[in-house]
Amino acid sequence: MNTLTLRRPDDWHLHLRDGAALRAVAPASAAVFGRALVMPNLRPPVRTLADALAYRRRILEAAPSSPGFRPLMTLYLTDHTTPADIAAAATSEHVVAAKLYPAGATTNSDAGVTDLAALAPVLDAMAEHGLVLCVHGEVTESHVDIFDREARFLDEVLSGIVERHPTLRVVLEHITTTEGVDFVASHGVQVAGTLTAHHLLLNRNALFDGGIRPHHYCLPVLKRERHREALVAAATAHPRLFLGTDSAPHARGAKESACGCAGMYTAPHALGLYAEVFEDAGVLHQLEDFASLRGPAFYDLPPNTDTITLVRQPEAVPASLPFPDDVIVPFRAGGSVRWRVQ
Repeated sequence: MNTLTLRRPDDWHLHLRDGAALRAVAPASAAVFGRALVMPNLRPPVRTLADALAYRRRILEAAPSSPGFRPLMTLYLTDHTTPADIAAAATSEHVVAAKLYPAGATTNSDAGVTDLAALAPVLDAMAEHGLVLCVHGEVTESHVDIFDREARFLDEVLSGIVERHPTLRVVLEHITTTEGVDFVASHGVQVAGTLTAHHLLLNRNALFDGGIRPHHYCLPVLKRERHREALVAAATAHPRLFLGTDSAPHARGAKESACGCAGMYTAPHALGLYAEVFEDAGVLHQLEDFASLRGPAFYDLPPNTDTITLVRQPEAVPASLPFPDDVIVPFRAGGSVRWRVQ
């Protein structure tokens, strides 16, 4: 198979930043994806409906050449979020989720939730109004091994949330472990998960291939090969796992530093990277289900009606891409991707 036409996909986990950085990266996602669930971890965070709608306008202004692109917005949950904030957000068709960042878990998460028990009324309001809870699933205690933080979060935090709020729809984002896959599989239709291209393609050896590789540092961190293999098997088979790139642009200087930022920038070649995963697994024909159908089904939205075509033709990945006052080093910089968007 040398061409593959599928319904236009959606990205259910995307970082677009703001200001000049937003203008530098938004067009790459808008050119390929019909919708994107945009993460709210700006400085300051996107906390209210007014914040979300203002940010959405800035996103649309940053991608004027893709008028069909539809950003879907999330609220950033804090210790000060109220049920009234949730009720207000639910009045807009543009806000579909709220994001739980345990404080200190990842980039710009310092304003995240510190008291999960106190969040219960907010989660009840989300269930009542139909907003999805998107979760960065890691504990943050310094004594917990970084490679175990996802599994510990599932046992100690998320299982309790799902049990106490059985009608709340939950997405475990950027799953990295067999435990994450099993968590989604062992719960009902209210629980789903997203998978990134980089976690499907790389294991933790990629962090140390020939030396420290800061551009392969992300959170949750890459895991063992057995976990990567479990993710691939689940991506190609499980109906409640779907595409979420977690594409996260950082300037090269912010990555190549003594305290480098976490995140990989995959947006320009994301769909081609996923196609590699599915082709290598021998199930390229299932890519449309993963990329274009499962996510809308979980979020109670119709699939996109237009199509996009991938061509099996290597596309070079630049060594760097423009970014304000610096450059971005994209995923697989200086290499190539086997499939490109026609």
